[in-house]
Amino acid sequence: MKQFKITENDANQRLDKFLKKLLPLATRGLLYKLNRTNKIKVNTKREDNEYKLQTWDEVKIFLLDDDFDKLSKEIEKRPVSFSETGLRSLLDKKDIVFEDSFLLVVNKPSWINVHPGDHKTKETNLISQVQDYLWDKLNSLTFKPSLAHRIDRDTSGIVIIAKKKDILTRLVEDFKNHKNIRKYYMALVSGSLDKKEWIIDKKLERIENAKNENKVQISENGLKAITHYKVLEELKFQNEIFSLLEVEIKTGRMHQIRVHLTYIWHPVIWDKTYGNKSLNHYLQKELWINRQFLHASRIEFTHYWTWKKITLEARLKDDMKNVFEKIKKI
Repeated sequence: MKQFKITENDANQRLDKFLKKLLPLATRGLLYKLNRTNKIKVNTKREDNEYKLQTWDEVKIFLLDDDFDKLSKEIEKRPVSFSETGLRSLLDKKDIVFEDSFLLVVNKPSWINVHPGDHKTKETNLISQVQDYLWDKLNSLTFKPSLAHRIDRDTSGIVIIAKKKDILTRLVEDFKNHKNIRKYYMALVSGSLDKKEWIIDKKLERIENAKNENKVQISENGLKAITHYKVLEELKFQNEIFSLLEVEIKTGRMHQIRVHLTYIWHPVIWDKTYGNKSLNHYLQKELWINRQFLHASRIEFTHYWTWKKITLEARLKDDMKNVFEKIKKI
C-alpha cells in the first residue's frame, strides 16, 4: 500500500485528476477500475472520482510496489543538477530578484527559453532550472512551481514563478485580463522620436505557421494591443542616433513591443525579425551587439498572500550595460 497526505498545493482537485498525475502511465479506465474495486481510498473510505481533495486528506493506493512503480514516474528522484553535470547554470544567484514562501522572481538571462521545447530545441530552459533550484523546498506530489507569464527567448528581465497553486491561478488570471499588473521594459531603438511620449494602439494579428515572414503583423483583423512609451535618453554613436525608451504594455500580445516600435519606424536594436537588418549588421560589427535590446525592467503586481502591491526591478544585463559604456565613451 502507498499512502499520500494531501498538501495545499494538491488540494481542490478531483481525485481522478490527482491519480492521473501521480500515476501518469495508468489509463483513465484502469484508474476508474482501481477505484471501483476499492483499491483507492481517501482517509478510510472509497470516494467518487469527482471528489475534491481537501488539505490533510490521506489517499491510500492498494497496489504492490512493483505495480505502482510501473504506473508512476520516479517522482521522488531529484533531477540532476547543472553543477552535477558540469554545466554552468544560466540562472545565477544574483539573478534572484525576490523570493519568499510563495513567489520566486528572477531576472531571466537572454538566449534561454522559459519553457522546455520552445523553438524546438532540447537546450536548458528557465523553468527546469527554477525547479532544480527549488527542489529541496518542494512538498507537493502533483504541483511544481510554475511561470505566471512568459517573455521572449532573446528578451531578458523579470519573470514571476509561483510556488503555490492558488497564487499561480490568481496571477495567471491577472496577466490574462491585464488587471492588477503593470509591466515595464527598457528598449533601445534606432533614431530620434518626434513624440517623446506616446501610446501606440494598433491591432496585432498572429500569422500561424509563418516561415519566411513576420509572425505578428499590424492588422485590423487582429487583437487589441496598447503600448505606451516614454523617451528617457538620446544617444549618439558615430553617425547613428539611438533612443532609450521606457515601455509599458497594457496588453500582452506576442512580439507586441517589437512590432509596434517597428510600425512607427523606430525598431528595437538588433531585432532580427522586425528590425533594420543593415543597421543590425553594422552594430554587431562595431558594438558587438548580438541580441535584441529589450529588457523587462520593472513589474508591479498584487502579492496574493500579503495582499500588498509589490514593485520589483531587474538590473540591466552586462551585455546591455557594455553597449551603453561603449557608446558614451565616443
